[in-house]
Amino acid sequence: MADETFPIGAGTHPQEMRLKLANRHGLVTGATGTGKTVTLQVLAEGFSNAGVPVFAADVKGDLSGIAAAGEANPAFVERAKAQGFEWQPDRFPTVFWDVYGEQGHPVRTTVSEMGPLLLARLLDLNEVQEGVLNIAFRLADEQGLLLLDLKDLRALLTHVADNAAELMRSYGNVSPATVGAIQRGLLILENQGAENFFGEPALNIADLMRTDRDGRGIVNILAADRLMNNPRLYATFLLWLLSELFEELPEAGDLDKPKLVFFFDEAHLLFDDAPKALVDAVERVVRLIRSKGVGVYFVTQNPLDVPDAVLAQLGNRVQHALRAFTPRDQKAVRAAAETFRPNPALDTERVITELGVGEALVSLLELRGVPAMVERTMIRPPASRVGPLAPEERSAIIQASPVRGRYDDAVDRESAFEMLETRRAEAATAATAAEEEQGGGIGGMLGGLLGGVVGTRTTTATTRGGRTRMTMTERVVSNVASSAARTVGNQIGRAILRGVLGSIMKR
Repeated sequence: MADETFPIGAGTHPQEMRLKLANRHGLVTGATGTGKTVTLQVLAEGFSNAGVPVFAADVKGDLSGIAAAGEANPAFVERAKAQGFEWQPDRFPTVFWDVYGEQGHPVRTTVSEMGPLLLARLLDLNEVQEGVLNIAFRLADEQGLLLLDLKDLRALLTHVADNAAELMRSYGNVSPATVGAIQRGLLILENQGAENFFGEPALNIADLMRTDRDGRGIVNILAADRLMNNPRLYATFLLWLLSELFEELPEAGDLDKPKLVFFFDEAHLLFDDAPKALVDAVERVVRLIRSKGVGVYFVTQNPLDVPDAVLAQLGNRVQHALRAFTPRDQKAVRAAAETFRPNPALDTERVITELGVGEALVSLLELRGVPAMVERTMIRPPASRVGPLAPEERSAIIQASPVRGRYDDAVDRESAFEMLETRRAEAATAATAAEEEQGGGIGGMLGGLLGGVVGTRTTTATTRGGRTRMTMTERVVSNVASSAARTVGNQIGRAILRGVLGSIMKR
């Protein structure tokens, strides 16, 4: 077990992935249509057979075929035979996930778990707006406000805007205009369907690290075809997942095989227009997560899509064909060739442009963690289906899933939205009670004053039929006093009251 391997193809020599070194990360690159998805499928099959769980984003839907047995394609059978092994169809244990809950189990996280840094990235906030968002999160922590979904965050931001003057003394300037800009960003996010992503029950990382009864690692497939319509949400979600793995998993050191292998397809979306702080965070996570027993494999078209600091951490490399039609393409070819350990028998830069579909330049880590010399390799055919599942096949797998019922129904417990609504209601009730109490006190004082004044003019009253009849002056004073008392608490009413009292007392 200490040196277990699985084949990914063959050229001059067999190319085998060493499980003990699989957590040193990897890179799969190549132009569209050159075979990257099939290579990803082959790697996922190998890890699953070795008992290593896999998480991979399925951008085009093709990767879902790993859940169904492949067909005996004559080309596949001949290729396998030429590489020294017998091709046999196979299917692999698969769990489907979907942020939108349509093609798999819903994937959710809470706003608190996402945190202000990633949320600011998702909302494309500037530095000032990100600062206000950090203030909101700090306030939520201090006041015990749970941030679970987007309505909680909206309620918190409204609370921040309403108390901007008070917060400014402790946290600095909080502009209502800035809060409004963040609120508009949240609205755009909701319109893109991201409200499905925030809430409970939140994803338990342990559910991605399962094996089946036969000991094979479960392949977790994220349906990303619709998610790709919002590439910023896609990239932020996968970065959040990577960060959660880093934070929750204990240190494991060098294991005989990884605990999980994470494939990040369309990796350039993670780094496009990303601020330096975010790129630094990705580089730090990739560098340190190896010791947690997690291998990260980036899949993208061009090696230039990945920053040098991250590229330096990727030991296992598979390079499919690149086209050198433009100056940038030519630069990418040179960069790809220079990242491999040279092979004297191979003109790497030239071969990259000549590779056929299914061919690749491969350099995997050897026993001491040293990259092997690059070799031209034919990737072995996958045992599972090449192509997507039919909707009814996917539905049947979801129904039989080991996590069925755990995430399918959203839960909306008491959180910041409800707590702040309760506070507002209590404050409004207290204000009304205080206003009524204040009004009764002034009204009573007014009644006493007016009673005393009217009492001194009883000589003007006349009695008819045993009843006391007010004079015209007394009725006017009484009516004015009652009207003034009803308007207590209103500034204009208080001004009228003061005027009436003044005119009466002068008599």
